[in-house]
Amino acid sequence: MAHIVTLSPPVREDWLHQLADVITDPDELLQLLALQHHPELVSGHDARRLFALRVPCVFAARMRKGDPKDPLLLQVITSKQEFVDAPGYSTDPLDEQSSMVPGLLHKYRNRALLLVKGGCAVNCRYCFRRHFPYSDNRGNKRNWQQALEYIRQQPELDEIIFSGGDPLMAKDHELSWLIGELEQIPHLKRLRIHSRLPVVIPKRITEALCKRLAQSRLQTLMVTHINHAQEIDDDLRHGMRMLKRTGVTLLNQSVLLRGVNDNAPALAQLSNALFDAGILPYYLHVLDKVRGAAHFYVSDDEARAIMRQLLSMVSGYMVPKLVREIGGEPSKMPLDLQLRQE
Repeated sequence: MAHIVTLSPPVREDWLHQLADVITDPDELLQLLALQHHPELVSGHDARRLFALRVPCVFAARMRKGDPKDPLLLQVITSKQEFVDAPGYSTDPLDEQSSMVPGLLHKYRNRALLLVKGGCAVNCRYCFRRHFPYSDNRGNKRNWQQALEYIRQQPELDEIIFSGGDPLMAKDHELSWLIGELEQIPHLKRLRIHSRLPVVIPKRITEALCKRLAQSRLQTLMVTHINHAQEIDDDLRHGMRMLKRTGVTLLNQSVLLRGVNDNAPALAQLSNALFDAGILPYYLHVLDKVRGAAHFYVSDDEARAIMRQLLSMVSGYMVPKLVREIGGEPSKMPLDLQLRQE
């Protein structure tokens, strides 16, 4: 029996209820948006075998009904193009899986990624970890303890990044325990949380979470993942105000995506909406070449041209850094804005 939802579902206070109120059938999502007869979208149904479709109803409510090019829909809907085996695309584009201790990636000298949880509230089709072996890196105390022991033995680490999946899939009491363990490691100074949940389910920013972050001795940064201004609503702005009152630094990272935000006006609108919400644009990533996502690719030369135009449209502090991540490199690699051939 189909899961019945409306485009304006009643607001629930408990974020876990909104997390469970989810669409997993592409046909159901298309019917909800009056797009069930659109041939290009319908033809991608089978791609959920490659990567499951997962869209919370509270996020689907921000999609435009009847618009096959809605930028939120295109980020999450299955596509027949995911079956294309494009040259240069792989299941591990950042070479992460060969350099891990259980639950932890020490990719850069002074900071490490703790994979808090493997699941996400929403499955983005361009996700560079869509093939990641989360079953071997489960978000539980056993793996967290191993990661914490490694962190204790690495005095060059001064920052831990909560990653995933999505780290805010962990409940508040789990996060509080983890933060408490990190606070006892004297060489750590900062905690960074990379999450899409404050965007997809803004109610995830709870009073309890804010109170715990406010009490921490660690400087805390929240890095949201927002690709389009349409994702930003009043609930998200409210959550960001809560975090700012606790002293959390708010940054955003986006991915440059074909058909979603691959033009300067869309990026200018995003930067303005972010700044109005108290979030500073931080990174704009070119696509990580993960298998199944080649249809989102924007070339380096196109990306540079878009960024040059963006520079003339917004203030400098609203221009994110255009970067690429390369497995094995000691940091993200900026793309300069001079046009060149790849």
